[in-house]
Amino acid sequence: MSSPPDFSDPQRAWAYRPAEPLAGAAGGPLSGLTFSVKDLFGVPGWPLTASTRAPVPEVGESVLVRRLLELGASAVGKTHLHEVALGITGLNGYGSTTHPFDAERVPGGSSSGAAVSVALEQVDFALGTDTGGSIRVPAAWCGVAGYKPTKGHPDWSTQGALPLSWTCDHAGPLARDVAMLARVQAALTGRPIQPQGWTGVRVGLWLPEGWTDDTVRDATLAFAADLERRGAEVMPVHLPEMLEAYSPIVLSEAAQVHAEALQQADPGFQPFTLSALRQGAALTEAEVQQAFDRRADYAWLLNGVFMAFDVLLAPAVPTPPPLIGQDEVPVGEGKLPLRRAVLRLTAPFSLLGVPTVSLPTAAPSVGVQLIGRHGEDDRLLGLGLAWEQGT
Repeated sequence: MSSPPDFSDPQRAWAYRPAEPLAGAAGGPLSGLTFSVKDLFGVPGWPLTASTRAPVPEVGESVLVRRLLELGASAVGKTHLHEVALGITGLNGYGSTTHPFDAERVPGGSSSGAAVSVALEQVDFALGTDTGGSIRVPAAWCGVAGYKPTKGHPDWSTQGALPLSWTCDHAGPLARDVAMLARVQAALTGRPIQPQGWTGVRVGLWLPEGWTDDTVRDATLAFAADLERRGAEVMPVHLPEMLEAYSPIVLSEAAQVHAEALQQADPGFQPFTLSALRQGAALTEAEVQQAFDRRADYAWLLNGVFMAFDVLLAPAVPTPPPLIGQDEVPVGEGKLPLRRAVLRLTAPFSLLGVPTVSLPTAAPSVGVQLIGRHGEDDRLLGLGLAWEQGT
């Protein structure tokens, strides 16, 4: 696409659309492609609200957006997110974003508008962020693909993006297929992504009993069986829930990011966001340090798992997308708070900074995660590419 389509926006996916896109450089490897920008990234001349009515800090220009423009892609506009990226449904101060194909359901978050803009073919790829699942969850629920790089990946800079948690934040793309994710990765790194055959690949299947509903469980098992047919060796693997490490770290750092706004009696955040930020501000130094100590233990544990396996396979979501306003979801072990049910599947891999790709499955609005070792992003994308090509 050389110019954005003239589209309406009943899903409230778009935070800002200029009269004309920011044109990418001619002749670059991404020339002719369009992308949307999650409204956490600083783009000169464009507003930044983080989908909140509260004041947010200045962030400067996004290094990553500038780089994508230099590589030839054109930026169409900014997409809405779950308010300040602190959530997984799409709730925000601007009416909230809805699912691309079912107005009564959530699209996932926090990169809600990013996933919608891709699913509706309004752009070729979307720039999102992922702190606890914010690329992978909306990708899964909207039926698209997403990629969370290794933490600190030199080509996926978060400089010039409003942080939520500097420990767990990642920048990454969403697209309708892995081929587009691989094309963007190759343009940024200068290295082509080669399909990686599945023969002999050791896959650890992380499917904790009772953590999903039957639809997601069956879709994940079917995906695992498909990998076995391609020659992979699939064995179960066990990891614990890690939210007691993840939540204090993220909430305490988010409270520091928004400390100035929190000095006001009513800064303008949605009630849940304000409550979560105040909870983070109330955490003691000892409580946060304890969370970091647990994180170190979990990193040691995951490193041990990757001695036995090349990649992990896990559900990206516990159920298909819930209804707007639904606070609990039914999974095998009973009804659980939505936040916990979702984040315990996705947060470990942003907490520990390993590369992860979310892929759609045969079940509508259900995705799985492929998780790789630190720094093995290109291999992980290559495996995703081979899966997509049926090899």
